[in-house]
Amino acid sequence: MQPRYPQSYGSFQDRWNSLTTTQKIFVGIAGLILLYAFLGGVGIFGRLMDPGYLVAVATIIFVAFPVHEFAHAAMAVKLGDQTPEYQGRYTLNPLVHIDPMGAVLILFTGFGWAKPVQWNPRNVSIDPKVASILVSLAGPISNLVLAVIAMILWSSFLPQIDFVRRFIDFFVFINVLLFVFNLIPIPPLDGSHVLFALLPDDLYQFRVILGQYGMLLLLVIIFAGSQIILAPTVTIIEFLSGIFL
Repeated sequence: MQPRYPQSYGSFQDRWNSLTTTQKIFVGIAGLILLYAFLGGVGIFGRLMDPGYLVAVATIIFVAFPVHEFAHAAMAVKLGDQTPEYQGRYTLNPLVHIDPMGAVLILFTGFGWAKPVQWNPRNVSIDPKVASILVSLAGPISNLVLAVIAMILWSSFLPQIDFVRRFIDFFVFINVLLFVFNLIPIPPLDGSHVLFALLPDDLYQFRVILGQYGMLLLLVIIFAGSQIILAPTVTIIEFLSGIFL
C-alpha cells in the first residue's frame, strides 16, 4: 500500500500550480505579514487577549466584509450588469464572500479582504469608466458608513460599559482602516480601478507596469510606510468622532 503523504503532497502542488502569479504573490505577502505579526511588529498577542477586539474582528468578517462586497455587487447590478447575481455574489450571506486568508489576516493584522466581486463593464447602462468608479467606491464607502453607524449606536443606544466601548473602538478603527487601505490607487485595491478609470487611454503601458508591481508596492507601504495608511485613518476617526460622538 502506498503511503498517504505523497498523494497529499501532490494535491498541494496541484493547487499551488493552479494559482495565478498574482495569487501566489498574495499568498507570499500574507505569509510575510503574518510572520511580522507573530514577531511582535503589531503587538498582536495583547489584542488577541482582548474580548472586544475578538468580537470586533468576528463582526468585520461576518458583517463588514459581506456588506463591502455586496455594495460592489449592488452597484454593478443597479447599473445594469447581472454578473454578480449570476455568480451568487448579490447577497449578504457571509459564506459566499469570506476568503480564508483575508479572514486570518484581519485577525492578526487588523486588515484583510474578502473574495472580490466580479462584474462586466460592457453590460452597464452608463459610461463604463464612470461605472468603474462607482462600483469601486461602493465597497470602501460601505466601510465608512458602518463606522458611522457604530458611532451613532455607541453614543445613543448601546450600554456605556468598557467591553462595548472597546468593541466599538476596534470596529470603527478597522472599518476606517479598510476604507483608507482600499482607496490606495495600487492594484488590486479598489482605488486602482478609480485611478485607471480617470487615466487617459494612452497610458495603457503605465497600467500594465502598475499591475505587475502593484503587490510589491503594497508590501512596501505595509511595512515601510504604514503611516500612509494610519495617519489618514486616525484623522478620519477624529473627524467623525467630533460629529457623531
